[in-house]
Amino acid sequence: MVYRYQDVIRYIMIFQYWGATEEEIQSAVVGDDLCRDATLIATRSITIAAPPERVFPWIRQMGFGRAGWYSYDWLDNLGRKSATTIHAEWQTVKSGDKIPAGPISFTATIVEAPHHFVLEIQSLGKKSPKLHFTLAYELRDDPQGTRLVTRMRSRIKLPLGSLFEKLILGPGDGIMLRRQLLRIKESVSR
Repeated sequence: MVYRYQDVIRYIMIFQYWGATEEEIQSAVVGDDLCRDATLIATRSITIAAPPERVFPWIRQMGFGRAGWYSYDWLDNLGRKSATTIHAEWQTVKSGDKIPAGPISFTATIVEAPHHFVLEIQSLGKKSPKLHFTLAYELRDDPQGTRLVTRMRSRIKLPLGSLFEKLILGPGDGIMLRRQLLRIKESVSR
C-alpha cells in the first residue's frame, strides 16, 4: 500500500485540535502575537466543572522539579509523580519568571490570574530566532465552569525544521498535552 505524505501527516497530527471547537481553533488566544510567524499551530481544549480560580493554581505550579507537567511523568518529569494537591510555594509565578523544563527553561511571559498563562522559549536572536515556541493556557468562563483552551505555536528555522515540527513536535506535544488536560481536569475535580 502506498501512502501519500499528506495522509501520513494528517494521521500523525490527530491531536492537533483535540477537544477544540471550530470557533476556538479560529479565534485568537492570548499570546498568539508572541510567535507571529508560527509554522505549526495547535489548539486543544477541555471543559472543567470548576471556576477559573480553582483551575489556574494547577497551571501556575507546573514545571520540572515543581508540580510536574501532569502528563506522562516517566517521560516529562523523569519518573517523578506530578503533584496531586496545590502547593502554596509554587503559586508566586509572575510574568518574566523562569519555569524549569529539565535542561532548559520556559519563560512565563504572560501571567494574569486566573485567566491567562503563557510559556515561551526562543533561541538567541530576538529579531529572528531559530527556535520559537509558545504554549498558552486561556481559562474562559463557561456555564459548566471553565473552558480551558490551549494554543501551541512553533517556528523552527533550521534545516528540516518544518519536518521536525510535523513528524515529532506536533504529535508528541499533542499526546502529552491531551494527557495534561485530562489530568488537570481530574485533579481539580477531586
